[in-house]
Amino acid sequence: MPEAWRDMDITNPTEEHAMLREMVRNFVADRVEPQALENDRSERFNLELFREMGGMGLLGLTAPPEYGGAGMDCTSVAIVNEELSYSDPGLCLAFLAHDQLFVNNLVHSGNDVQKQRILPNVCSGEWVGCLGMSEPDHGTDVLGMQTSAVQSDDGTWVINGRKMWITNGIIDEEGSPADVVWLYARTGTDAKGRAEVSTFLVEKGMKGYSAGQKIEDKLGMRASTTAELVFEDCIVPAENLVGKPGESMIHLMRNLEHERVGLAAMSVGIARRCLADMNSYATEREAFGKEIRDFGQIQRHIGESWAEYRAMKAYVYDTARQIDLAEAGHRLDSDGVKLFATTAAKNIADRAIQVMGGYGYVGEYVVERMWRDAKLLEIGGGTLESHQKNITKDLKRDPEAIN
Repeated sequence: MPEAWRDMDITNPTEEHAMLREMVRNFVADRVEPQALENDRSERFNLELFREMGGMGLLGLTAPPEYGGAGMDCTSVAIVNEELSYSDPGLCLAFLAHDQLFVNNLVHSGNDVQKQRILPNVCSGEWVGCLGMSEPDHGTDVLGMQTSAVQSDDGTWVINGRKMWITNGIIDEEGSPADVVWLYARTGTDAKGRAEVSTFLVEKGMKGYSAGQKIEDKLGMRASTTAELVFEDCIVPAENLVGKPGESMIHLMRNLEHERVGLAAMSVGIARRCLADMNSYATEREAFGKEIRDFGQIQRHIGESWAEYRAMKAYVYDTARQIDLAEAGHRLDSDGVKLFATTAAKNIADRAIQVMGGYGYVGEYVVERMWRDAKLLEIGGGTLESHQKNITKDLKRDPEAIN
């Protein structure tokens, strides 16, 4: 049997992927790591650094080159998310909300006119995008949303409602709202009595669109902003409707798989950093005349963390390899990998704190920040409970997937 297949690196399947990883890893070491702790402490989104990523071609990873994007794939997204999260998961979350929740949605669901007008601005970083789905009283229950859009006689849409927990909802210290929002709003009721949800592009400067409260004092992801967005008789032109009324669930399901793999890739970055730090500390720290890595309790923490890290990394990149950004169809594994990887990352961060003791408990040593940041990944982009429900439902429909 030919042996060449043994040389395949699933995390860097092509030379282009390897070059992308090297570029981002160097950028993280030079530009991201020095600012991560301070911006976490001050709860500040580093807009200047974010826009540098636009100049590197990272803010439109999956957008076609003719719109200023890199024209890459889901594996590329996993690489960037992993590398950024090794140092600053909060900054990575802002990147994810822009690149994966806004840009990728527009690439695959917008029309040519919308893409020509908006994509160059978001791919360059001149505009910061976000997604508006969750509301004060509705999260996982998407069809329960109350934000409404009613079409006027002149064809424009009037939107009323509030969106909550929006990453990139506010982008600067002045409280400026996101430049453009991929917004889901209720436009009617279908024949079965369910909400008809439609998608709109809402832009800064449109009458009735503003930022509400900035969510302060978050447990983690403090280097990204989280805010409320307010729509009060917001006037949106007819040409800013994406697709047809009622098509949001198509847009939503197609992009959720991509988002969940991206969040799982963030978990890989968090886990890698925590494992590296606890491993180094276990050599440097001595107790009772020997390195603490010689004690069985410490060996358990490091050994279990290594196994979980390797398992999650393989699952993330195997799933990313299969994702078709233009089509849904991999919910079983996009849910499965996020279910496993996010909890594993939190557990690895917890072990790192345990190994490092008092030093692990303070911000200067990074792992406590990783522990705080990891928790959100079990909630955002779909809760653990929603993944468990989806997996169980999908395995009933397709039991052969197990084989």
